[in-house]
Amino acid sequence: MSLGSHIAELRRKHEHLSDRVEVAQRSPGTDDLQIADMKKKKLRLKEEIERLSHH
Repeated sequence: MSLGSHIAELRRKHEHLSDRVEVAQRSPGTDDLQIADMKKKKLRLKEEIERLSHH
């Protein structure tokens, strides 16, 4: 996998998680810890994207 396609895949995963967080935040009864976990994963993806983009 080339670096460009790896970054593109990370961006896709980040966008997917972003959508899931948004839906979870609008759904009553969604566990706050679950939302926090998704946000942490999203942040790790963003940091990895930044790191690879400035490589």
